[in-house]
Amino acid sequence: MKSTITFRSGYLTAMLLMMVSILSLLFVSCSDDDEEFSGNPYFSIEDGPTGLTAGVEGSTVSYVVRSNRPWQIVAQEDNGWVRAFPSEGSEDGTFKFIVNENETFDARTMNFSFIVNGAEQPVLFRVEQAANVPYINLPGAQTGAEVLAAGGDVTIDVDANVAWTYELDDDATWLTQLELSATKIRLRAEKNSGADRSATVTIQSTEHPELDKTIVITQLPGNIILREDFSWLAYGNEKPYNTTGETRFDTWTQDEINHGWYSTPVAASSNQPLLYARQGFVKLGKTGFGGDLISPRLNIEGTANIRVTFKAAAYISAGGAIDDKLLKISALGAGTTSISQLTIENVPNSEAQDNAGVVNNIWAAERAYSFTVTGATSDTQIKFLGGDYNLTGVGQGKNRIFIDDINIEIIE
Repeated sequence: MKSTITFRSGYLTAMLLMMVSILSLLFVSCSDDDEEFSGNPYFSIEDGPTGLTAGVEGSTVSYVVRSNRPWQIVAQEDNGWVRAFPSEGSEDGTFKFIVNENETFDARTMNFSFIVNGAEQPVLFRVEQAANVPYINLPGAQTGAEVLAAGGDVTIDVDANVAWTYELDDDATWLTQLELSATKIRLRAEKNSGADRSATVTIQSTEHPELDKTIVITQLPGNIILREDFSWLAYGNEKPYNTTGETRFDTWTQDEINHGWYSTPVAASSNQPLLYARQGFVKLGKTGFGGDLISPRLNIEGTANIRVTFKAAAYISAGGAIDDKLLKISALGAGTTSISQLTIENVPNSEAQDNAGVVNNIWAAERAYSFTVTGATSDTQIKFLGGDYNLTGVGQGKNRIFIDDINIEIIE
């Protein structure tokens, strides 16, 4: 029996066209593969580095790859301190070696191989890192720490990479520990009713006795109730006429606010407090408006007469223009000041004077101002105001004042 299969001419044509299309695609795919990885495999890193030496602090270094094949970067051992990123790529590209800080006291080395098109390259890449060095650092140890006669807390920051303990002088019974951690010691000083006193804190390491460090804590005598040098402020420029970077009171950090100083919002200046932090001193006011500085409430038992000593300087522009120099003084809460205002004749250098090397230390001790307050109590606050809050139509309309080193002592 014969079987007969009959194709329609249209169907046969369609089948032939489909086969031609598939063959064409296969041919193109093969051609693309050949083009993608044509020629002999090669791999190189620009400038030909074969290693990296990193410091204790670690580093990140970028490299450029030239290749015509897929490649991988493989560490010869498992480790947690250096890695390549990305660790693989194809053809030309970039990668980084990322080296972490070395917190150990041992130098370390790691080799990396490059796998190109499945084959390991003959030259390894060597990463070396220096060993860390044991240390104990006490920021502020040279100047020491100071606490008021009224007592208070003292924090000693400790920067160390070794185990440590601390000791106090045997007679430092007026200091007690509040907190101890790997990075700080916090002590509390009792009230001091007599002369000034001091204690030495020794931070020591049993394993590394050569690293021992000391810091001296000094408590002011019983009559000193406030001493402020604003060393905890570090904004802007130390040159008085350069206002770039100075920071207004309402943008201070909470830690800075916690020091207890205050400034009144000025209604005529959108309720902004016009007190500005600089490099260890403050500035009152801006063009057209005065600003004030108000102290914390004073630590006084009963009623006392006090002396306020401070340093102040008038504002001068870079070009030499000097503001009005009026500083108003008052006591809030309780007490009467011996003066109500001062003319601040202490004027900083202009930019030209600075460039000429003119010596002019506006913070010299002999340039300090002082006044007294009778009838001060624990409600008393001292207020300094540059001219007035609204200076429209007042003098030059500018009355900026710099203030630093405020000291308040009981005199009777």
